[in-house]
Amino acid sequence: MNNTQVYRVKTISDFHKLRNLPKPEHPLISLINIESIKRLPENDPTSLVYDFYFIALKRNCNAKFKYGQQQYDFDDGTMFFIAPNQIFGIEQGKDETLKQSGWMLLIHPDFLWNTSLAKTIKQYEFFDYSVNEALFLSEKEELIITGMMQGMEQEYRSNIDKFSQGIIIAQIELLLSYAERFYERQFITRNISSHQILARLEDLLTTCFDGGAIVKNGLPTVAHVAEKLNVSAGYLSSLLKVLTGLNTQQHIHQKLIDKAKEKLSTTGLSVSEIAYGLGFEHPQSFSKLFKTKTNFSPLEFRHSFN
Repeated sequence: MNNTQVYRVKTISDFHKLRNLPKPEHPLISLINIESIKRLPENDPTSLVYDFYFIALKRNCNAKFKYGQQQYDFDDGTMFFIAPNQIFGIEQGKDETLKQSGWMLLIHPDFLWNTSLAKTIKQYEFFDYSVNEALFLSEKEELIITGMMQGMEQEYRSNIDKFSQGIIIAQIELLLSYAERFYERQFITRNISSHQILARLEDLLTTCFDGGAIVKNGLPTVAHVAEKLNVSAGYLSSLLKVLTGLNTQQHIHQKLIDKAKEKLSTTGLSVSEIAYGLGFEHPQSFSKLFKTKTNFSPLEFRHSFN
């Protein structure tokens, strides 16, 4: 096997085969105890794409994980979420003395078919976070998550009946809701790193609006801002909403409106000149946004100062 190429794992059965595990007890969902996975073979692919959802809780992890070319070491009690078609990599660490533990939950999209979760699972933004934005669990939180995973395992390994899928779906929904709660806690408790990102965002937007680049490149996009801050777009917006109540796009617009108010109240530039200077191709688009955000047209705002 060429371990330099991206390797697609299409089914949960394929994953079990790749990791030398017994065949899954259910073709569309599997809960795997990480202790059952032996050391990865030397020719194991370093970049993979799964056609199913992958949720993992890992401890004492003797490996490095990566998205694309970015590589990260993990602390104990970390949890991360991968959606179908995301490139994911794992490289075995050198220390063979570590006793790895934890769980991996694999969910094929077909298992969610015709359930409420089929649509709502796409609303959980942490499936788009990068590996370095993993969820760091406290001991209490880890016990809660592990208990839910064990309950799920017990359900799908018992005799399947007409209630089984609905019960497991409800357990997955509960797991994702707890993860969302714990991420919100993380945004607040990892105070220093969160506020460093907020300060860097402010500096970045100030540079964008005070420099001349905005005339050439237009308004900064959410993707551009996230890339400059070295975080994923979803993680950045989620963090900002918890800390400030505004997502990334709203922060960009707020900075734009503040700069527009400054120019309208302290300069004699026309509305069109201000619009072009703030990266708008059409002054009408600027005026419409300004009106939406302030309830005043640009000229009405200017006249309020005269």
